[in-house]
Amino acid sequence: MLASVVFVPSAPLLVPELAGPEATDTAPVRDAVLAAVTAATPGVSSWIAIGAADEGTGAIDGVGHADPDGPDPDGADLDCADRARIDAGQPASGTFARFGVDLSVRLSTRGVPTAPGPLDPCLPLSMLIAGWLRGQMGVESIRPVTVAPAADPAHCADIGAALASCVDSDPAPVGVLVVGDGATALSAKAPGGGLRAEAVALQQDIDGALGSADRGALARLTDADCRDVGVGGRPAWQVAAALVGDRPVRSDVHYAGAPFGVGYVVATWTP
Repeated sequence: MLASVVFVPSAPLLVPELAGPEATDTAPVRDAVLAAVTAATPGVSSWIAIGAADEGTGAIDGVGHADPDGPDPDGADLDCADRARIDAGQPASGTFARFGVDLSVRLSTRGVPTAPGPLDPCLPLSMLIAGWLRGQMGVESIRPVTVAPAADPAHCADIGAALASCVDSDPAPVGVLVVGDGATALSAKAPGGGLRAEAVALQQDIDGALGSADRGALARLTDADCRDVGVGGRPAWQVAAALVGDRPVRSDVHYAGAPFGVGYVVATWTP
């Protein structure tokens, strides 16, 4: 049973230890993220996190391969990192070390030994954010579903439909966390090469689609257009759109802005 879908940015600067005390521009989006997940948490102990894999890494895009506690004991269709994680009996875990601070996070605390093994240094950024939010939310486990950055819309829709079947068959409320960023060229100093009109236009479309729960608009986003202006959240949003399907939802926007020239949207869809 779907409880809610919460959309958040995939931004390392959401984490205070990474942003530092002087980064006051991060406070509004961080506050919005924490308020959104806190409001969605009561009564929901089962969570799924959907996000894009990092460029050049494998994706765990099969529904049966998305359990941090070892969903596929045979390791079928998983890459080497995933096999190692399952063989060691470790929940998915990682560190923000490559972003400047060796802060560890876990997607699950279920069955964690007293002296856990080494963290995965290559856990995708989207899942690092999900792991950090798991700790903020106080839930035991978040099941990760990572999608290849270039996955085509039809493949994203297939993943979303399969996830919907799993969610609908669960009698308990299931929360969905969707982690992804918008365009990276929304200001003069933006990391995507400065201000670009096409990035602003596409970000307006994305803001409108997430803000109005327009699943058709999200499904129509193309990989080429999104890549051109640095949009990283497309595959995750399209999976989420297909997961929700045609069920009626209310959409609440908690934040939409570009404090660093990157499009961040925080929104909740509630059936």
